[in-house]
Amino acid sequence: MRGGEWPSVRELLRQGQPRVSGCMWLVLLAPCTWFAFLPLVLGYSCARSAARNLAHRLFPHTHRAVDDRHVTRAQKVRAWTAAAMSLLLLAMYGKPEDVAEAQEQYMMRLAVTPPLLLLSAPFVIAVLFRWASAETRSAMRMRVRAALRSAGWYIGAVTAVPLLGGAIILLQRNQTPSSGSAGTAPWLILPAALPLAWLLFFVGFATGPAVRTGFNTAAVHAALPALLTGTLVWEFAAISLLAGGLPPGPPMVQALAVIGGPASVTAVVWWEISRLRALFGVTLRA
Repeated sequence: MRGGEWPSVRELLRQGQPRVSGCMWLVLLAPCTWFAFLPLVLGYSCARSAARNLAHRLFPHTHRAVDDRHVTRAQKVRAWTAAAMSLLLLAMYGKPEDVAEAQEQYMMRLAVTPPLLLLSAPFVIAVLFRWASAETRSAMRMRVRAALRSAGWYIGAVTAVPLLGGAIILLQRNQTPSSGSAGTAPWLILPAALPLAWLLFFVGFATGPAVRTGFNTAAVHAALPALLTGTLVWEFAAISLLAGGLPPGPPMVQALAVIGGPASVTAVVWWEISRLRALFGVTLRA
């Protein structure tokens, strides 16, 4: 299921038949178990339709136009080194409130990354358009439209989630048992609850691939994911500095902690771009 290859309900039940005895199937198919079994089947079908049929089709798992194992290995080493240095910094100089603040900043980054990426991508793409030649611009213009369509799907889903949630809350508040409408309110809520569940599944499965692919910007230009990564990491550094202040430790350690992470990411980004230029002929300027 990590790769999005979710089997259908029929295939899933067929795979489970050799391991489930006949008595167990009688128990599963009994009417008393429908209240637990049917919601699981419907929820699985809803999740599969959102993940397999649309989310992973709009945002494939491949996050680079060119697969360079050396760059991927360097990115993983840098990421694990940064995590280890952060834990070491908290262990040596951190207080309990610093640990809580680090957790809050981590959750904040998870929530801020998609909208910040959507706001930053147009500026980076505009800079690339300014640098590129006329032939490259015409090819990039057609690919930008496809990326905009996929981003539009994501923005529409994220916008529809609070709207449907608000509609369900209003329907629940308008439910008045004295007027005799208590029995009809669930039937009014159900048409809004099912699309809300589908949208939650779609947003959950699409957010990771959308962020990794930069909303399919790798199809626009092979260097765009690297440029977006280098831009976002400095934006996150500024946001963390404004929201949480300096990290714990002596002044020199604080300065290294603030600048070291974005600087190391930028170094890996420019090394990736240099390899794209040398090995695959990818250029930024005309």
